[in-house]
Amino acid sequence: MKEIIIKNKILIFRVLGGLMLFISFIVYFWVTPDEVLSENEIAAANIARIEASALGSGKTSSKASSKPETSPFMEEFKNAQKKQLEYLIIVSMLMGIGFLGYSFINRSKNDSEQ
Repeated sequence: MKEIIIKNKILIFRVLGGLMLFISFIVYFWVTPDEVLSENEIAAANIARIEASALGSGKTSSKASSKPETSPFMEEFKNAQKKQLEYLIIVSMLMGIGFLGYSFINRSKNDSEQ
């Protein structure tokens, strides 16, 4: 098993580097929020607004609830998770680039024998 790994070391590094880059880009684009609302979301918001005004909920909207929607602890927790995911994506991209770069470094015959 060890001989197979040593023999195919360059191929393993290239595949591993490419896979890490591919997965990190997929995760990055999956996690980034959509900045543009789709037409369906705009239409759904308009319908909800019309239904709310038809039911008369506009009159009760002046009363604001005294409780916040989420606690400050949960907000900090969500922000920390978001930052950790960003750092994880950056580290995986750098490792993928490192594996690919290392696989393309030319080595002399004497170095590979030792």
